[in-house]
Amino acid sequence: MKTVLASRTIDIPDDVEVEVKSRVVTVKGKRGTLVRDFKHMNMSMYMFGEKRIKVDLWFANRKELACVRTICSHVENMFVGVTRGFIYKMRFVYSHFPINVTLTDKTVEIRNFLGEKRVRRVKLSDGVDYVRSSGVKDQIELSGNDIAAVSLTAAKLQQATNIRHKDLRKFLDGIYVSEKGPIPEEEE
Repeated sequence: MKTVLASRTIDIPDDVEVEVKSRVVTVKGKRGTLVRDFKHMNMSMYMFGEKRIKVDLWFANRKELACVRTICSHVENMFVGVTRGFIYKMRFVYSHFPINVTLTDKTVEIRNFLGEKRVRRVKLSDGVDYVRSSGVKDQIELSGNDIAAVSLTAAKLQQATNIRHKDLRKFLDGIYVSEKGPIPEEEE
């Protein structure tokens, strides 16, 4: 059964400028600018007053209705990205052979994983910063404005250390996400 009209509104924070033009959303904040294209979804998206975005979807089935909330969540993540940014903390887990991770240009190199000679290379996405944690041993931090780019880089790092042809219950070595979310605001 089709729903006649499904609509949601998104409140725009005060410290963010938003422009919506033919389902391309541009968000400007203190950390930078994010642009995202939603033309793959057939819905209407427009500014509603000064500080609101309205998303309307006419005559939609269940799967299309789910996309309304998804697109609203994407836009809200853009607001958080340009005001605070996102951070993913990853820890190295190893039982015998210590994992050696270095940054060369915009490529992360993983060496000595399970004692293998092969060097695994993962390219950092645009807008993602790599920092080796100084206070915690065997931890890296990936941060940036775009949650999709930061989480994709974290997923590529984790999948680069996938273990194949061994018992996964015994061989737990790898690089895993230990903490994720918006960058905490500094308290004054």
